[in-house]
Amino acid sequence: MSLLLDEEQRMLRDSAQDFLRERVPVAALRALRAQPDGPGHDPQTWRDISALGWPAAVLPEAYGGLGLGYKGLAAVFEQMGRTLATTPLLSSVVLGAGLVLEAGDEAQRQTCLPVVASGERLLSLALEERPRHDPAGVALRASRTGSGWQLQGHKEFVLDPGAADQFVVVARSAGSPGERHGLSLFLVGAQTPGLGVQRGMLVDSRQAARLSFEGVELRPDQLLGASDQAFDALDRVLDRARLCVAAETMGVITESFERTLAYLKARVQFDVPIGSFQALQHRAARVHVELELLRSCVAAAAEAIDAGDPAAASRVSLAKARAADLSAHALNEAVQMHGGIGVTDEYELGLFLKRARVLQQMLGDGAFHRNRFAQLASF
Repeated sequence: MSLLLDEEQRMLRDSAQDFLRERVPVAALRALRAQPDGPGHDPQTWRDISALGWPAAVLPEAYGGLGLGYKGLAAVFEQMGRTLATTPLLSSVVLGAGLVLEAGDEAQRQTCLPVVASGERLLSLALEERPRHDPAGVALRASRTGSGWQLQGHKEFVLDPGAADQFVVVARSAGSPGERHGLSLFLVGAQTPGLGVQRGMLVDSRQAARLSFEGVELRPDQLLGASDQAFDALDRVLDRARLCVAAETMGVITESFERTLAYLKARVQFDVPIGSFQALQHRAARVHVELELLRSCVAAAAEAIDAGDPAAASRVSLAKARAADLSAHALNEAVQMHGGIGVTDEYELGLFLKRARVLQQMLGDGAFHRNRFAQLASF
């Protein structure tokens, strides 16, 4: 097993690094924050990203994709974390298109995936209903009708609602919340009658929404795959998204750590740089070691996903748990080493802290993934 990027993946990472630092610096997040009623990302930037091939990176060539694998895309997400870039890449491509690819029939794939790969259509996953990540805890009810299906219920924490053309909705068509059997997937247009979208902004300035479904009527062809059997496909796609979130978290940690090291070298107290204080050196060294361990975990998880390794789920949970735990520790250390300036809005480190806190909870925090890792290991 090689944890290194191949030539194409390195080119994808390097182009992402150059593009993001030039076109999507941290200042771009401030501009989006000032537009709470906007799409949640810069449309021109997304068109340029699409021209670079990022939305097509992990989709099969048969549907307009490039088939580069998740190791390369994880490298892109790491660079996105370093500039706090806000794009619909996770919600539309990894989650939305990933579920169409995994669960949809050939007609649905041919209709949907090429326009997602080109960036022309945006999807978003409607999964969560509780404050904590719980993929099997879906209660939103899907009932059969004479003409198709009807949805009744609500969803929380739906990413990128202002730009989504369609939502991939996880609904319960059989069984009770907590059971894996009985979940179904539906492709629902953003303008469907009965669908309510209450948009809001997360602490890191990303958009999220509460969706309400009041007797939403759907055609039979809006069901993705077989009814009642969506959990396995959902779990595989969530693991790919968890990998991307872990990689983005790693980028946030890396950038904040490097900025902290620069500050330790520049900030002078008692006529010497504070980085010469042994206590701060030890704290920084511990973060560096933990960050390198996280980098290995993320690389191993990406390798396992691309190889179709049965151990991919446990490696992803290991990476996500380490990323969540280290983000809490490393960003706390960064703020403390900066002192009071570290939490001011004018100083960018506070924005990294907020993004880290959101990523820490997204698609399962450390406690969720430690428990999942133990279950996968039959403990």
